[in-house]
Amino acid sequence: MTYAFPPGGLPDQSVSPEGTAVFTEAYAVLPAVTQRDIVTSLLPGWTGMRMWVLARPMSGFSETFSQYAVELQPAGGTDAPEVDDEVQSVIFVAGGQVTVNIDGARHVLDAGGYGYIPAGAMWTVWNDSDAVSQFHWVRKRYVGADGVDMPEAFVTSDHAVAPTEMPDCDGVWATTRFVDPNDLRHDMHVNIVTFQPGGVIPFAETHVMEHGLYVLQGTADYLLNKDWVPVEAGDFMWLRAFCPQACVATGDKPFRYLLYKDVNRHMPL
Repeated sequence: MTYAFPPGGLPDQSVSPEGTAVFTEAYAVLPAVTQRDIVTSLLPGWTGMRMWVLARPMSGFSETFSQYAVELQPAGGTDAPEVDDEVQSVIFVAGGQVTVNIDGARHVLDAGGYGYIPAGAMWTVWNDSDAVSQFHWVRKRYVGADGVDMPEAFVTSDHAVAPTEMPDCDGVWATTRFVDPNDLRHDMHVNIVTFQPGGVIPFAETHVMEHGLYVLQGTADYLLNKDWVPVEAGDFMWLRAFCPQACVATGDKPFRYLLYKDVNRHMPL
């Protein structure tokens, strides 16, 4: 199994600057070709790292989460990745190996590895291998609820969780759910959605959840608001609440994406 990640580098001078990136009032698309060296950021307190900021809260757009793609050189990392005690995180390893220590428990995650870090946890992240490591990082401020405990940290992997087939689709549409949808401790889900070639979302989903969708594998035609947009591995889609969406998987391999959504809480008024 392979998992896409920003390509970095820089196109040569023969490449046309015309592209497919778009930012609208309802959605944004950051194609892989836009995720280059010149748009990376560094963070204080880290060594041997760089990151692509794919999403950040924006007033009047998508407001609940940020999403990064982080690259670590050998011996790169930090003992203090999070600066906000109220923020929870999910990391998903796209390539190489990442060592995560959460409240004293050490975990080594390979490609496909998944970790949930609750708000307020003490954690570190390092690349203890001899090769570059790459991971996706989703952050959201945790919203508590009366009578509901905070969720605990856990690690798992894409390989360890069986996909759940969606109803009435003959297995061509499935979701790898790393958190039980009935677990009200969680106010966000970060899952992997998989469509076999030709699989579709057979209606235009229109709902309150905000989305970050990073295409891990394959190709599709994706409906965003009123526009059908071709997407492929490495492309990122960013949807505000109520943006209509659907897709048709194209090509000859599964279409898979890492999906963020906010769930299970009252709307702030």
